[in-house]
Amino acid sequence: MDRKNILEKGLLTQYLLGELAREDSLLLESEILKDKVLQEKLRLLESDFEQMAMENAIAPPERVRTSLVHAIEKELKQTTIPLQRVPAKTAFNPMRLLVAASLAALFALSTFLFYSRWQTAEENFILAQESQQELQEQLQSLSEEMKETQAVVSVLNNKDAIPFLLKGNSLSPEAKAVAYVNHNNKSVWVNPQALPKLSQEETYQMWADVDGEMISMGLLPTDKELIALTYIDKAVSLNITIEPKGGNDHPTVERLISNVLL
Repeated sequence: MDRKNILEKGLLTQYLLGELAREDSLLLESEILKDKVLQEKLRLLESDFEQMAMENAIAPPERVRTSLVHAIEKELKQTTIPLQRVPAKTAFNPMRLLVAASLAALFALSTFLFYSRWQTAEENFILAQESQQELQEQLQSLSEEMKETQAVVSVLNNKDAIPFLLKGNSLSPEAKAVAYVNHNNKSVWVNPQALPKLSQEETYQMWADVDGEMISMGLLPTDKELIALTYIDKAVSLNITIEPKGGNDHPTVERLISNVLL
């Protein structure tokens, strides 16, 4: 056991914290007595530990303090360091063992406190991340709603958009929908929100009548304020039918609920 190994392995710190075996502690004390560099290192470590303990000390419960005192007294009784052969200048004071044990206990308690604070900080960080993610989702939703609103305003304010009201027939007298047809930019937008709700297995579908042939323009989900459909050239009328979920490739004429001439 020499100075290099002692310093590289951190044996001085282990000694102060009481982590060394008794035989190793005795050997280390023997080397410290002979080495002024080690004595100075030990003194500095003790000073650092004392400062750390003072800065982070917390009052332990009374039963912990009592147990600690008993343990220290027992350790002092078992100590057999030949103090009479140690020069007065470098002799080990038995109180150092008391200080080291106290520092070890305070260090353990402080470490637990730091860990608890770290855990709380980590939990707060996770909560902050979750809140940020939730906020981003809300902003994304608002952005999409804003785009839909802007689309509605753009369609309604377009002077070339011609509105057509599709009223329900005897099959669905309460049904209403408004179609906006723009022949200049070849677009069709429909507001289907006044159409009665259907079962999950049904959907509304719009058709354009071109020379007697019904051509699909797209589906009309009723949860949207404005739906863009396919513009069909030379259409003479718009027609709405009730079709199976997912739509149909040809209209179910007997379930035609509304139509309007263009």
